[in-house]
Amino acid sequence: MFVSFEGIDGSGKSTHAALLAEALRAEGREVVATREPGGTEVGERIRELLLGGTVVSPWAEAALFAAARAQLVEEVIRPALDQGVAVVCDRFVDSSLAYQGIARDLGLDAVLELNRIATRGLMPDRTFLLALPVEEAFRRQHGKRDRIEREGPAFLERVADAYARLAEAFPERIVTVDATLSKTRVAEHIREELRALA
Repeated sequence: MFVSFEGIDGSGKSTHAALLAEALRAEGREVVATREPGGTEVGERIRELLLGGTVVSPWAEAALFAAARAQLVEEVIRPALDQGVAVVCDRFVDSSLAYQGIARDLGLDAVLELNRIATRGLMPDRTFLLALPVEEAFRRQHGKRDRIEREGPAFLERVADAYARLAEAFPERIVTVDATLSKTRVAEHIREELRALA
């Protein structure tokens, strides 16, 4: 099983990815939990470059995310899946489709093709999109914002709209979850969806 979590920053995806990994482990499953960009030495270095203060052009940004993803798939995700281990990932291809393909207007098909090559066609079995109004996401964020978060609410609105478009385009894989609900309710909804998948 390969599960990813998506949503704008502040939507709770990192929290719920961790909660799901814990719940699966409590059921006796072996789980690899990882994040994007990152999860490998190469990926973490790319993460620093992407989210720091450096100005990055949109296509360079898309290519760097794809490079980090390619390394994560090769080094972590595919080996785990080949051994029958569940993988829970905080962000995956849909992040690039939403942020770069749609919100940065690089083109959904072009960014999807780039990532198909980078991941050798690997996609999650299920993707949970945690939907949250932008103003609420900003309210939840604490501490220092990264380069992309600093782009402000207007850009995040475009990203949120992009995610909604992706959920419509890939309804068999992407499950939209109302992230305004309590943490417990959101976690329950996710577990129910995965039981149906199993």
